[in-house]
Amino acid sequence: MTPPLDPRALSRDDFVATFGGVFEHSPWIAEAAFDAGLPAEAETAAGLHRTLCGVLRAASRARQQALIDAHPDLAGRLALAGRLTAESGKEQASAGLGALTDAERARFTALNDAYRARFGFPFIMAVKGRGKDEILAAFERRLGNDSEAEFAEALSQVERIALLRLEDLLP
Repeated sequence: MTPPLDPRALSRDDFVATFGGVFEHSPWIAEAAFDAGLPAEAETAAGLHRTLCGVLRAASRARQQALIDAHPDLAGRLALAGRLTAESGKEQASAGLGALTDAERARFTALNDAYRARFGFPFIMAVKGRGKDEILAAFERRLGNDSEAEFAEALSQVERIALLRLEDLLP
């Protein structure tokens, strides 16, 4: 039996290699957390999540925006081209987004386009454990948000995605 992974026992390179993808295309979060020193609570998914989210919340608005922008559209062009990260691909497939009908795909495309036009960044939702109808309803509901509320919601969803990914890696 393999002993549980303790993030605090890893070298910086191994830590970033293991946890740098928890936040989509943003290893800078893992780098900054490691460089600041990992607290004892970082041995669990919840504890490491709090540490990493602290880095995200302390980051500039521009860095937060870049993180949001690093996320792919749901059921979008990258998914069709098979160019999602492994984590995003699994998450979207688990929500049934890899098996859409032509009409469903058209609906997702229209909502992705409307959302980007309104907010200037991709719609982000932690889709693991969700279904297509629930995702579409969230899309439509969130299109009614103002820009600041939606930016905050996008960051909240990014943090939720990170927690789910960490839970796959740690107890």
